[in-house]
Amino acid sequence: MNRYLSSLTATEQVGAMFFFVFGCLFLASAVLLVLSLREHGDDAAGEARQQSLAHANRLLRSSWGMVIVFWVGWLSGDVGAIVLFGLVSFFALREFMTLSPTRRGDHRSLVLAFFVILPVQYTLVGTRHFDLFTVFIPVYVFLAIPVVSALANDPQRFLERNAKLQWGIMVCIYGMSHVPALLLLEFPRYVDRGAFLVLFLALVVQTCMLVQHLAARRLRRAPTAAAISGSFNWMSWGIGVGAAALLGGLLAGITPFKPGQALAMALIASAAGSLGHLVMKAIKRDRGIPNWGKQGEGVTGAGGLLDRVDALCFAAPVFFHSVRWYFNL
Repeated sequence: MNRYLSSLTATEQVGAMFFFVFGCLFLASAVLLVLSLREHGDDAAGEARQQSLAHANRLLRSSWGMVIVFWVGWLSGDVGAIVLFGLVSFFALREFMTLSPTRRGDHRSLVLAFFVILPVQYTLVGTRHFDLFTVFIPVYVFLAIPVVSALANDPQRFLERNAKLQWGIMVCIYGMSHVPALLLLEFPRYVDRGAFLVLFLALVVQTCMLVQHLAARRLRRAPTAAAISGSFNWMSWGIGVGAAALLGGLLAGITPFKPGQALAMALIASAAGSLGHLVMKAIKRDRGIPNWGKQGEGVTGAGGLLDRVDALCFAAPVFFHSVRWYFNL
């Protein structure tokens, strides 16, 4: 099998990878469908099984959505992937800002964020100006946004309003823009295989989140931050990160990394993604909402998009810069 895969071109290898992933998702969907058709009692155990199936279905739908986005991005080529993830950033930021109250004095800053900062950031990615794209938002935008807000002549809750917008830009634009940037990294003897890096990142982060959730339910430990998350504790978090790191080591063959390097990179990415997910939960609690959608439907038309990509928005920049620094790219 390894000899056969090695004989394929880079495009054929990536296509085979997506074929395998879609097959696994289809199989998981069929299993959940069969389980949902079984009769469940009206007692507490039956209700618990129904809740578990509902949660598994939500995770599966999220996985389908992410894989389809990555697949369409790969089919579209580098430019298409950048445009696609730019749209993801647009709708994620729209969702973030819709659920965060704004004032008339914020309108200029919002226009700047959506129609100037976002396209400039993704243009820098597409033109491979990596040194500039990594500092454009943290330095230049963070200084420009308060200036534009001050010129709007509205001092009420000035610091809070600007911090909220800056945080949305950082997560939804800066974090997400590092995903297509992975496609453009150039490793020796690893040409046109950037899609494997994106898949590697998504798999280890999703695995960490899933294992952490299952471990928390099994261990039933007291949550570390009960006011923010009822399922987060250090023991389950360590199990989730460890499982993701082990998976990363096993997936070293699809990356330019050696097994030890792949394990370390998976550890870094999964830790960043899971802790970032906790941060986004804290923001939701502050806003008084259970999720970024309303009763399962995105209030912005994005279908609760930010709930699906929040961990990735934190993991992608940490993973990208760790890889770029370690391999001196």
